[in-house]
Amino acid sequence: MPRPHQYWTYILTNPARNVMYVGVTNNLENRVADHRAGKGGVFTSRYNVHTLVYAEEYQQVTEAMAREKEIKAWRRSKKNALVEAANPTWADLFAPGEAFKDPSLRSG
Repeated sequence: MPRPHQYWTYILTNPARNVMYVGVTNNLENRVADHRAGKGGVFTSRYNVHTLVYAEEYQQVTEAMAREKEIKAWRRSKKNALVEAANPTWADLFAPGEAFKDPSLRSG
């Protein structure tokens, strides 16, 4: 049986936790690796935004993109509350050499 598609809405932050980036991908591990290698985009490279602190999985890309748009529209305090509800210590959920730790409150 074919495996369903996987899409992720994710949040990255920098070491000081004063900058956030919200994105969508169909391969979370590769996308985080791209960000860490400086290939994620100008914004994430410039502000050293590469710590994965939150992710939600979806089966449909349209759902993941709608959630990304929703989260991006939020005030910073609401984004912080979302991360803290699932990941109170803001731990890196994708530490090099370790498996991804899914703290998602929702799954597609």
